[in-house]
Amino acid sequence: MNPSSPVRPRLVLATCCLSLFLVMMDVTIVNVALPAIRAALGGGLSMLQWVVDAYTLVVATLLVLAGSTADRIGRRRVFVCGIIVFCLGSALCGLAPAGWALVLARGFQGLGGAMLNPVALSIIANVFVEPASRARAIGVWGAMSGLALALGPLVGGILTTLVGWRAVFWVNLPVGALALGLSLRFIPESRAVHVRPIDRAGQALVALILAAATAALIEARDYGWHAPAIRAGLAVAAVGLVVLYRVERRSRHPLLDLRFFRALPFSGAIVIAVCAFAIFSSFLFLNTLYLQEARGLSAMQAGLFTLPFALGVVVCAPLSGRLVGARGARLPLLLSACGLGSGALLLTGLTAATPPALLLLAYSLCGCGFGLCNAPITNSAVSGMPRDQAGLAAALASTSRQIGALLGVALSGTMMGAHAVGGGAALAQATHRVWWLLVGLSGVVAGLGLVSTGERARASARVARGLFDDAPIGGYRTDSTPPST
Repeated sequence: MNPSSPVRPRLVLATCCLSLFLVMMDVTIVNVALPAIRAALGGGLSMLQWVVDAYTLVVATLLVLAGSTADRIGRRRVFVCGIIVFCLGSALCGLAPAGWALVLARGFQGLGGAMLNPVALSIIANVFVEPASRARAIGVWGAMSGLALALGPLVGGILTTLVGWRAVFWVNLPVGALALGLSLRFIPESRAVHVRPIDRAGQALVALILAAATAALIEARDYGWHAPAIRAGLAVAAVGLVVLYRVERRSRHPLLDLRFFRALPFSGAIVIAVCAFAIFSSFLFLNTLYLQEARGLSAMQAGLFTLPFALGVVVCAPLSGRLVGARGARLPLLLSACGLGSGALLLTGLTAATPPALLLLAYSLCGCGFGLCNAPITNSAVSGMPRDQAGLAAALASTSRQIGALLGVALSGTMMGAHAVGGGAALAQATHRVWWLLVGLSGVVAGLGLVSTGERARASARVARGLFDDAPIGGYRTDSTPPST
């Protein structure tokens, strides 16, 4: 973009929304294509889990780092790089000759995805400086996410049925090319005035913990929980958590500022995000397999079946924002828990002959519940935090969403056990324990929705905010000394 050219906010918003559309639609497209991928490339259920989780693992690990890097070297530069990497990763996915190659390509694609969403939101916030226009722009941005989710299953089903599973990755290339051209033409370059130093130790530990835990959970189904490799992976994750806690307590510029967790609204939002997105990712993963391998539907038919879920998200996401503005976070969180829990409960008796009407009702309830959860999660995460810390708090909430999605796929496949490869009634039966887990997670969302939105929670947020007053950076007040280790 020519530095002297006037900024066109609407075109900037359209470009950023196109990048979100690219990334979000890719989630549901890939899920619908999983059975076709297994048929073409072979491999078991764990391979399909890795196809989904390789992408999510990289995004969850690098989300905060990508945002801080963009603030440092230029948001437009990182955004453009993200589009290029995402499209290159999509091309590699479409060319993958085997399951292992597809998993590696998905990880590379995740690198591009990590550079798109947080950076695009920073670009929007920098271009729309007037509060009312910024709120409207972010509302459009959020609506695009629901639209992408709604179109993903249908587009993925059509492409997989008529062209083949590789087309679900190739379709990203023309959309990405358009986004790249618009970015180079209309997005202005910008950088943050004050940039947080990168917490290299914290970043490395987070990557190690997530990778070790994900690998152990996915591979436990094939190797068994008592296998030395699985035990080693879980041990690495547990030790890593302890080390991360000690490192972040002593860091002057921590990746995970532990003071945030003194605020019940923030802590509650983090756990709620993990639970809600674990339900979301498990739902997509399980129903893709169930509809195509237990009921024998085509990918296109499966995409049509899951449309009620996506439409529920589209309808309820904007409603949730209005409810948060008018009534606070508690009501939409409780309604979200009711939708997610009741939808999962209807599926606890799933069989290969479950009436379609019951499936569509369950999918609609889950979609409405998921659509209602995002706005209160973000609101609770930043509620009561100092303004200069709100961006980091929101970024951590976004990371927790990705962690939930990561763990949901890993746990659901492992809990299904050996029956998951049987198809038909055996596969449907194998999902029952997972649906009961999702009902339990919905209960956690409801409980935390109550605990994290009351007067005690608001008081804890005021206390946490006070911890930042004398210490604008770092993990401690200036009148404190770090505890010895």
